[in-house]
Amino acid sequence: MTKILTGGVGKVEVAGTVKALALDGVDIVVSSDMDAAMKLRAGQADFYLGTCHTGAGASLGVLVGLMGQPACHTFGRSVPTEDEVSSLLDQGKKVFGCSMDQIDVIAPLIARAIAARA
Repeated sequence: MTKILTGGVGKVEVAGTVKALALDGVDIVVSSDMDAAMKLRAGQADFYLGTCHTGAGASLGVLVGLMGQPACHTFGRSVPTEDEVSSLLDQGKKVFGCSMDQIDVIAPLIARAIAARA
């Protein structure tokens, strides 16, 4: 089972959006950024989806500090393609950030890409 943690301003919305997809092998859990960083580092979770109003900084601030920039990617105001998400997963990215107003597009895109690898 792949565990995805959510955090940030829209963490409940992200969790609801991903749960509604009913993806096999994916467990989505509402978290905080600090708790998520600790669980990711300890191997108790696999991915993190963070949100803020711009998708640029606050969505991943703590995670970048504790996990390191190579594990993190923020989409900011852009919407990625399936190929871009797949490439980021291939690069080992585990922590993703986006803006609140793009949850309904980006969260399913990332969750489906993760589920396809589970």
